Amino acid sequence: MELFTTDFFQKVNTLKLAMLMRLSAGTSGARKSTAKGTSVEFSDFREYMLGDDIRRIDWNAYGRFDKLYIKEFMEEKEGLYNIFIDTSKSMDFGEKKKSEMALKIAGALSYLVLGNLDRVYVNELKEDAIRIGKGLSGRNAWGKIAKALGEITFDGKTTLSSSILRRNIKVRGASIIISDFFDREGIEGALKYLAYKKQQIVLVQVFSREEINVDYEGALNLIDSEDGSNVKLTMNRQAVKEYEDTLEKHVSYMKGLARKYQASYVQAVSDESIEKVLFDSMIGAGLILRK
Repeated sequence: MELFTTDFFQKVNTLKLAMLMRLSAGTSGARKSTAKGTSVEFSDFREYMLGDDIRRIDWNAYGRFDKLYIKEFMEEKEGLYNIFIDTSKSMDFGEKKKSEMALKIAGALSYLVLGNLDRVYVNELKEDAIRIGKGLSGRNAWGKIAKALGEITFDGKTTLSSSILRRNIKVRGASIIISDFFDREGIEGALKYLAYKKQQIVLVQVFSREEINVDYEGALNLIDSEDGSNVKLTMNRQAVKEYEDTLEKHVSYMKGLARKYQASYVQAVSDESIEKVLFDSMIGAGLILRK
């Protein structure tokens, strides 16, 4: 299945990022900081002080005012984004697979980051390990992102917190986690770590339609896609009600964690269009805007 079609790009090109980035002190980029630096965009003049770089003296101003003035410039900062993708086998579930939606969301956000001349890392979470993507920036890097996303496989299980804690984050930025968050170990350890690292956190919870609307009846043998264990049960009205209550509690718990760590929470269903996720859910959460 082709994930990134011409229609995909036409839709995404009408959007822009709106995240309130806490910027790093990293390399120059397209985003402007109020700090004074040495980028190419002029900001203001001030009088020369002993110790200033004489190369920044404006000699035309000296000729006009008979005083030495220094040119000040707006310092441009590069926003740093980490996208974490849960690549466990449970993400490969559904007639319309959760994995495909996860890749589309990661692709759309990466494309917007690159278009903003910021830097993005696409990180794969598997078992208790992490495969850290190469930091890429600039519109020409999209081909590398698309190739990397197309090579991701979804199998085994993932311990989300353990995996994310292996990512040594050194600067402020944004961290986006895309997962169904069906992890017995929980995600709070990772959120605590990311908050400590001054990240703007975004939780994208992906469900399949079958998980949202249960349509099973009779005796079932349920097999855990990650560890192979199985449970036999009879699906009746009471069992469905208990399942729906448990799912609702899980979603409420995730939303509670988001509030606790000042994160954004977005939910996506795998059979929805990527346009619905972007234009409804993410715009609604204030993460992106229409141009």
